[in-house]
Amino acid sequence: MSLNHSMETQTKLIARVPAITGRELPEWFQAIDNGPSFLRCDERANWLADEHGLTHGYAAAIVLEHERHRRTRMGFI
Repeated sequence: MSLNHSMETQTKLIARVPAITGRELPEWFQAIDNGPSFLRCDERANWLADEHGLTHGYAAAIVLEHERHRRTRMGFI
């Protein structure tokens, strides 16, 4: 599974996450933070999809957004 999609696709997926999943992004970020300590984004996306019944597209978008927010918090961007 590729975690690479356009920024436009990422933006659209993230905007629909609450309506599609019933959970806001901070809830998903907390699930990732509390989940297994995978090193790779694709492993986290696969876990999120399998554990929470998400499509891989939404799982990947959530993981990428989580990573972006994490880097911003840590001052990497």
